[in-house]
Amino acid sequence: VQLVESGGGLVQPGGSLRLSCTASGFTVSSYVMSWYRQAPGKERELVARIRDLGNNTNYADSVKGRFTISRDNAKNTVYLQMNSLKPEDTAVYSCNGRLYLYNYWGQGTQVTVSS
Repeated sequence: VQLVESGGGLVQPGGSLRLSCTASGFTVSSYVMSWYRQAPGKERELVARIRDLGNNTNYADSVKGRFTISRDNAKNTVYLQMNSLKPEDTAVYSCNGRLYLYNYWGQGTQVTVSS
């Protein structure tokens, strides 16, 4: 079982990035898939979540209207489209897949928003 994130990098304020999280060993459509982030000196926080049924989504208040989580079942991949990025969005972003007692994490990808 593995989750591999990609798409992080350095972007200027106001810019966009799309993070990808590709799973192997399980099917993302059957799991609750989430993106978390952790900035230096801060606790990890939930950024966005997409449910296994109905594609219901939830977002942290700080990213509502700017970030979009989506899922491509054919590619077994979850995305996080991040627009209008702010310096306070700088963090390591990690992908999580959860189903009952099964709880999987990716290694994380760094997102830095700076001019």
